[in-house]
Amino acid sequence: MGEASAKSNPDNEMSVQRRPTGWFARHWPQFITNLPRYSVVAFVHIMVVVLWYAVTATGLVHKLILPSPGETFATLTQPQYQWLENTMITAWEIFAGYCLAVVVGVLLALLFSWFRSLQTTLFPLFVTFSMIPKIALGPLLIVWFGYGIGTNVFFAFILSFFPILITSGRGLREVEPDLLDLVRALKGTRWQIFRKIQLPGAMPYIFSSMKVGAILALAGAIVGEFVASSQGLGYLMIQVQSTLDTAAMFMAVILLSVLGIGLFSFVTLLESIFVPKDARLEGQS
Repeated sequence: MGEASAKSNPDNEMSVQRRPTGWFARHWPQFITNLPRYSVVAFVHIMVVVLWYAVTATGLVHKLILPSPGETFATLTQPQYQWLENTMITAWEIFAGYCLAVVVGVLLALLFSWFRSLQTTLFPLFVTFSMIPKIALGPLLIVWFGYGIGTNVFFAFILSFFPILITSGRGLREVEPDLLDLVRALKGTRWQIFRKIQLPGAMPYIFSSMKVGAILALAGAIVGEFVASSQGLGYLMIQVQSTLDTAAMFMAVILLSVLGIGLFSFVTLLESIFVPKDARLEGQS
């Protein structure tokens, strides 16, 4: 028996060594499984573009209302729009405001889970602030901070902050009391409780809130550029609106969609790395 087990050990070690390692190797089968769904998504988008081209080719709709895909994408070659510069500025505003909202929202949610008196004091204030129409803050922010990227970053932050705070706080609170009592009885520190119990259990909620925040950060940055900016895709849309340049407006909307899809996809990629599929809120639903 001993010799048999000894002979089987090398085979077991070889099987362990042959097991695929790395993120790509682990997720490649899942990608293959989801390939039909991805194909459907791509097909639907292609059909929308085809329908768009067909409607404009018939001449039933004036090009001032609906420019053709060719006219829209042709604006990318026209230097007066400064697409690259304006897109990079808007992308930075979205990314900076979003990252700030994630950091502040998760940290405040953690503090609220640790100090219930702090939650009782400050949380109603955040609720009241979130009820204020953000566009109404535009004139005040211009007076306080002036025109520029900083104001637009703040718009992206305040729109995406509150959903992240709410959902992250819910995830940090949904821990079994008996488990917390057991760790405290074993002299576990507050940091150990957070790192070993609260954070792993809250990760699905945090990433779910980050997905919602990614959408709202994009909207916040554009609202800021509409109100208090002299650069960026939102500002460019206001400028070309005065000349009825519908093709440029459509191109700006497409680029904004690409930025939003990119940020959302990045958050989804991080979720696939740090959160098991069975633990994701979307997977449970």
